[in-house]
Amino acid sequence: MFVDEASSLKESGFIDPAQYQTIIGELSTLKRHKNILIRLGFFLLGKFLYSSICGMLSIFSINFENFNDEILLFVYSIIGFVGIEFLAKQKFYGFGLDDAFLLGAQLLLFLGVGITTKGNFLAVFITIAAASIISYLRYIYLSSALLFSLGLTGSLAYLMFEFGDIGKSILPFVLMLFSGLLYFSAKIALKNIKLPYYSKGIELVNSFSLILFYLSGNYLVVRELSVLLLKKEIPATQEISFALFFYAFTIIVPAFYLVYSLIKKDKIMLWIGFLGLAFSIFTILYYHHILLPEEALTISGLALFVFTYFSIKKIKNNETGLTFLPDRFSNSNSQLNLETIVIASQFGLQPEINQEESPIKFGGGGFSGGGSTGEY
Repeated sequence: MFVDEASSLKESGFIDPAQYQTIIGELSTLKRHKNILIRLGFFLLGKFLYSSICGMLSIFSINFENFNDEILLFVYSIIGFVGIEFLAKQKFYGFGLDDAFLLGAQLLLFLGVGITTKGNFLAVFITIAAASIISYLRYIYLSSALLFSLGLTGSLAYLMFEFGDIGKSILPFVLMLFSGLLYFSAKIALKNIKLPYYSKGIELVNSFSLILFYLSGNYLVVRELSVLLLKKEIPATQEISFALFFYAFTIIVPAFYLVYSLIKKDKIMLWIGFLGLAFSIFTILYYHHILLPEEALTISGLALFVFTYFSIKKIKNNETGLTFLPDRFSNSNSQLNLETIVIASQFGLQPEINQEESPIKFGGGGFSGGGSTGEY
């Protein structure tokens, strides 16, 4: 984390390369790849290595009669966790090999629990949540934080299924409440965090809760899940229960995200608000063909223009957060070049022109007159 900050400061010109090397020398660096293609290549290599180890073990297990194949999945998972622990001790992080062993170990563990419990999804999602949060606390991978959020949400959803049709009917409201609690819990955790390297995972959980809250009340999602979970068709001319509430929710929540993100200067919420607004328009037009496609695009473009105009007016002079001021951590010289052009136009400065030297050489004359040297 501190190495990344030092690199950012060096690239933006706040510290020189000598100071950067001094900082790097004092800190313990990790073996990692920021290039996604190189990391993907090592990930595939790690998967090949992991599968080779598991395949060799499978060949040995064939010789044992009455061997429970389900146990092998847990053995393979243990091998994966041993592998990621060994790589972590060697200071590998985001290298590709470690990703392969961690994800493989987690997925095999989840698969083993699913087969052992004969498809009990509640047990699987509880295992996902528990194993992922432990993995994140130990190895600090964002994929584990995402799996924890999905596992926790899935556990709650399947727990509501245990209450039959009543639980399925009130599931959207329960998920709204759950996502709200998750959002404020993440906010409190970010304010009181003592170990800053956990902050990115908490921010991911925070963003996940915003997306979950919107989808929990989106009309299209609620209607289609009602058909899927309750197993009864809803005619196209018939509305679902609380349809007016879900329509209002679908429109108001993305608009609230956009406005609130500008007030709080939250870039992630701004992007979620834009995506949510686009999905809300799709939801309304999917069930109500009130406008022709070209009319809908024109009105949407005008609304986006108005929102963008007033947003720029509000944030253009902000010193922090969302702003139109030049980024100090950018290496681009376009702003400097623009300032030079403006100054030149204001003061009438002209660029220096190098005239070519004439090929004709003039020497001093021997008589009086122009060009003479004064000699007779």
